[in-house]
Amino acid sequence: MMKQFVLFVLVALFLPLGINAQNEDPILFSVKNNPVHVSEFLYIYSKTNRDKADFSKASLEEYLDLYTKFKLKVQRAKDMKLDTIPALQQELAGYRKQLADSYLLDKEVTEKLIREAYDRSLKDIKISHIMVSLKKNPTSQDTLLAYNRIMQIKGKLDGGSDFVKVAKSLSDDKSAKTNNGSLGYFTSPFPNGFYDFESAAYSLPKGQYSQPVRTPIGYHIIRVEDVRPARGDMEAAHILIRKDAQNPKADIDSVYQQLENGYAFEEAAKTYSADKKTASKGGYIGFFGISKYEKNFEDAAFALTEDGAYTKPIQTLAGWHIIKRISRKAAPDYDKAKARLKAKIQKDARFDLAKSAMVEQIKRENGFKSMSGPISRFGASLDKEFLTYRWQAPKTPSKEVIFALGKDQYTMADFTTYLQKESRKRMQMAKSGTVVDALTSLYKDYVTETALKYEERNLEAKYPDFKALMREYEEGILLFEITKKEVWDKASQDTTGLRNFYQKNKQKYKWGKRAVVSTYTLNDAAHLSDKVGKFAQKNDPAAVLAKYNKDGKEPVSQQETIVERGRNKKIDALDWKPGALSKMEMDRKNKKITFMKVEKILDPSTKKLNEARGYVVADYQDFLEKQWLTELKKAYKVQTNKKVFKGLVKK
Repeated sequence: MMKQFVLFVLVALFLPLGINAQNEDPILFSVKNNPVHVSEFLYIYSKTNRDKADFSKASLEEYLDLYTKFKLKVQRAKDMKLDTIPALQQELAGYRKQLADSYLLDKEVTEKLIREAYDRSLKDIKISHIMVSLKKNPTSQDTLLAYNRIMQIKGKLDGGSDFVKVAKSLSDDKSAKTNNGSLGYFTSPFPNGFYDFESAAYSLPKGQYSQPVRTPIGYHIIRVEDVRPARGDMEAAHILIRKDAQNPKADIDSVYQQLENGYAFEEAAKTYSADKKTASKGGYIGFFGISKYEKNFEDAAFALTEDGAYTKPIQTLAGWHIIKRISRKAAPDYDKAKARLKAKIQKDARFDLAKSAMVEQIKRENGFKSMSGPISRFGASLDKEFLTYRWQAPKTPSKEVIFALGKDQYTMADFTTYLQKESRKRMQMAKSGTVVDALTSLYKDYVTETALKYEERNLEAKYPDFKALMREYEEGILLFEITKKEVWDKASQDTTGLRNFYQKNKQKYKWGKRAVVSTYTLNDAAHLSDKVGKFAQKNDPAAVLAKYNKDGKEPVSQQETIVERGRNKKIDALDWKPGALSKMEMDRKNKKITFMKVEKILDPSTKKLNEARGYVVADYQDFLEKQWLTELKKAYKVQTNKKVFKGLVKK
């Protein structure tokens, strides 16, 4: 458990400080000529001390001393070749795999998408569009026709046609005839599948229109009408008089006047509001953001500048409203928004798009080359059995190269092994496509998986902070093992050394004033309580039990404890002298009565080894560690560059 805790702390404290390679990274100190550079020291100092990292001389000196001792222990572990033990190497490899599996995607995809979505969410954009629709599962012919049509519409716009007139006459969005193609205000992130739409909208200057953009419902040409700071969320209540009331305007004006005269908004909502879902709750409608309600309603609500303020009557399609502002949440800062955005983004199609883009970048950076011939010949040899569990990879693996990435080459044997493993994917594709479609899709998946693994193998070279974290894991494992060997095991197993240490220091381990206390319990014997109490006060437990437990019946039981003063509130409250009794306590449910008696008071005394063992072992560990560090300082030469250290001090 201790090992897991040490390593957990290392991970929990990890901060992505982004140490960048610099032209100069001077050596701060060295142990046995093994250098520790300034970048490493500053990284661990800042990470460990966090907001207390004030870079004062005292703080830096204290941490330099701690880190030097840490490095001395790690050096001894390496000299003992603990880093070559297979079990520890496997453990480190396991930690690396756990980190690498998520690190690359988090760093290159998730974090970038979260930051992008957050930055966009600080603005609301008003969008108009012209749409050419597509049915749910369009054929390639459907898609081509829709694309040609949207390009024709764009040609009209490029030729000077008015956007609104084109939207009214040619857009498949039927609402365009009444709203001129306006969709209203939106903020990031847009719904799943509309990432390209969102990206186009947020990249457009106000008043300009986009190239055609594909979404799940068709092709769009987008125009940005307005950009404003994000409104955030409003918490509100309202009173509604529906438009079909006999005289809605007069009714709402009457309610407004009552509010002005001091009538409570919540009571007015309960009495007059026609919104039956919210009236009983004082008109409470909760939080809402942009584009949830009609423009008039939203604009009026967000125009309120103070909590508790309410609007004059405003009209919507539903009728007349008075809106009360309860609170308003502005856009949260990045750290608070991050978790919510991450959950959305990882379920959004934009994640897969960004992942694909990253894979393509990995392929470009590492000179990816694909040889199509072997795949084509392999595909020609397959039949429908390939899409069943019966298919088996060729018994004689082919050594033909199918692609190269960096200096690595991957063969048909590698690919067919992958195909054998992915039987579920193959079988799922039997319902949706041909053998060729399945092979093409699986080849793409294999290339993606291979590219990600290739990049993960090179994380240390590309990301200095990942390299720093892995160094911490490795050195943390070594520290644990060497400390266990040199300190913890010795302290617990060296019984002679422990006993000698105790004898030299036993005056340190003392009992304070203690009381020997009997706790008496009367089981279903309330009628005996006064008698037992009086008798127990003047007699020892053996006499009490002998007097009342007869003929096989045991109405009275007793338990003795020795308690040090200050350790038990109930016993501390007693009069600390022999014969002192507590009050009788009744447990009616279980028909039991309990009371305590102080049998005798023990004066302060030295603890025996078995009584103080936990404390003695801990102190012995500290003693052994100090001895060990003294030995290490003699064994290993430590050199510190005082000039470099002085340059780190800021105050």
